[in-house]
Amino acid sequence: MTRHELDAAGIHDPALRDAYERCRLLNARHGRTYFLATRLLPAGRRPAVHALYGFARRADDIVDDLGGTAGLAEREARLTALAAELDRALGATAGARAEPVVRALAHTARVYAIDHRHFTDFMASMRSDLTVTDYPTFEHLRAYMHGSAAVIGLQMLPVLGHVVPRAEAEPHAAALGVAFQLTNFLRDVGEDLDRGRVYLPADLLAANGVDRARLRWSRDTGGRDRRITAALADFAALTRGFYHRAAPGIAMLDPVARPCIRTACVLYGGIVTAVEREGYPVLHRRAAVPSHVRASVALDGLVRVGAARVRARRTGEPGPRRRSPAAVREAV
Repeated sequence: MTRHELDAAGIHDPALRDAYERCRLLNARHGRTYFLATRLLPAGRRPAVHALYGFARRADDIVDDLGGTAGLAEREARLTALAAELDRALGATAGARAEPVVRALAHTARVYAIDHRHFTDFMASMRSDLTVTDYPTFEHLRAYMHGSAAVIGLQMLPVLGHVVPRAEAEPHAAALGVAFQLTNFLRDVGEDLDRGRVYLPADLLAANGVDRARLRWSRDTGGRDRRITAALADFAALTRGFYHRAAPGIAMLDPVARPCIRTACVLYGGIVTAVEREGYPVLHRRAAVPSHVRASVALDGLVRVGAARVRARRTGEPGPRRRSPAAVREAV
């Protein structure tokens, strides 16, 4: 199936195919919900999504240093080196020596004409994660999320395709990126706290009589506190507000891409539902969407994909502007 996707995308250079395959493996291994939704896209667009995910994951792994061996200076140096390598690749000067996720990302950016500012903004937020450990207000958090989440939606938009002017669809794509990240923040409160970070805004916590020390107490002792539960409920409501803002954007996408994004919304929104249903256990364990629910949502997505493709064939609807095979070869 991977070979089919790369062929459909017009990617034939062996080294570049290997780069995309590594990105796909990162997506499959670390982004289960995201990967499942990506399977609903036309085969030729999946490699680009894997490339966007793979690069974001590479930067995130540097920041978090999951191996626990790199100090701040080393992580900062690695992130700076990655940003420099990306700049060279986007300028078509890195060649085959660039690391695979960078090669794949740069190729995707050229094929889909993705604005390079989105990558610059993303790297700026990754750098802030090295030193910023909390956010006094939601506005401060939102400024961070512009680079860490909103631009991911903006990067994805050209790949998905759209049936309205891009400027009209962009606010909804950005809102969906933020909704997904807020969902991750809610799910991962305990794990982020162990990394020294609190993404719940301090003013939201304070409004419920909670601070970092109270969160740390709950994480360390397993104790529950109704004030923490209330703060988490407020954060969940905030998260749902961004799903609501993003929802109108689905109809603005290429019809064959809509089932993918609708499925991602249902699955990620289901994480918020699971957190609520289980009583906000996120300081002690992750809440997850049950497997049978994931399977049911994926099946519904497949049905919608089939219906969209049949409609497109019957009506002769034009798809989004795509690059010709020759243009793809030039991007290599």
